[in-house]
Amino acid sequence: MRHILISAALLATMGAATSAHDGDAASDADQPTRPELDIGGFIDLNYYASDESRADSSSGFDEGQFVLHFVSVLSKRINFFGEVSLSGTDSEFKTELERAIVKFEASDYYRFSVGRFHTPINWWNTAFHHGQWLQTTVSRPEMTRFGGQFIPVHYVGAIVDGAIPSGAAGLRYAAGVGNGRGENIARGGDDGDVNNNRATFLKVAAKPDRAYGLEVGASLYRDKITVSTLPEEYDEDLVSAYVVWNREDPEIIAEYATIDRKGATTGTEFDHDAWYVQFAYRLPFWGSKLKPYARFEEIDVDLADPVFTAQPNREGYLAGVRIDVSVFAAIKLEYRHQRTNQDPYVDSAYAQVAIAF
Repeated sequence: MRHILISAALLATMGAATSAHDGDAASDADQPTRPELDIGGFIDLNYYASDESRADSSSGFDEGQFVLHFVSVLSKRINFFGEVSLSGTDSEFKTELERAIVKFEASDYYRFSVGRFHTPINWWNTAFHHGQWLQTTVSRPEMTRFGGQFIPVHYVGAIVDGAIPSGAAGLRYAAGVGNGRGENIARGGDDGDVNNNRATFLKVAAKPDRAYGLEVGASLYRDKITVSTLPEEYDEDLVSAYVVWNREDPEIIAEYATIDRKGATTGTEFDHDAWYVQFAYRLPFWGSKLKPYARFEEIDVDLADPVFTAQPNREGYLAGVRIDVSVFAAIKLEYRHQRTNQDPYVDSAYAQVAIAF
């Protein structure tokens, strides 16, 4: 429970960039006289090894991501949030603007935002941002992996969201319009859309008052994909749904997504599915520092789809334990048994130190 509250507080101050207004009665004296900037961050360090026999396989230490979050309250109802990451490559550290959001909060029922987002079409992508300390496991599920192709992880555009008057049902909505997948379909259209068809999405979720930690939701994402090396454009419908019991004892996360992709000229259709289920439980002894977990996942794609040339089929499971050695530092030990397409299963082991600062 303590970890949930701490994570929620960090997300509220760094990730959600909530406004500081206390209601319509606030006077002009409550307005900030100059912009103020709050900065927080995350870093993770990893070690991994596997029994993979490919010539290009490797093992060793890996400096994961160094992430900074920036929050500035500009007025009673307007705030800014930014997220920048530094990720190690073979030759250098790559700097990336992950999110940059300006939000106007008219009321609990209507909030308008523009900028670069983590696309809010499934649960994990907006619950756990960059910063491995936030999540239980060493890494994200394959279907929502940063740099992956299955789900469009980033989204540049405008979003409106808020509460739906529903009493104890706790209904919320989000809808958006923005740039769709880019020439590299793993990226959003950072410098404009690649065609004249904007991507749109609609999401509805419920967090019932009488079932603390429970959240269910579903979304629809629509886009037209244009890649210069392909002979035609493709219409894409992505439907996703999730059920989450977001407690430490237990934590249960289940998500499913399906993509229907159709050639705009030929009408050729391709269907793709992905899912994962994650279980975790924070043990009550030893100061509640231990949290064992397991996850099962699968991505099933039609390999004939020319859009998904770099998205293989994947399946497998992982199991591990998270050890919270202090309030803002965790050690994770993880075993994985996974395979790509019809290749043999690979067994691997990971160790991670993740901190928030």
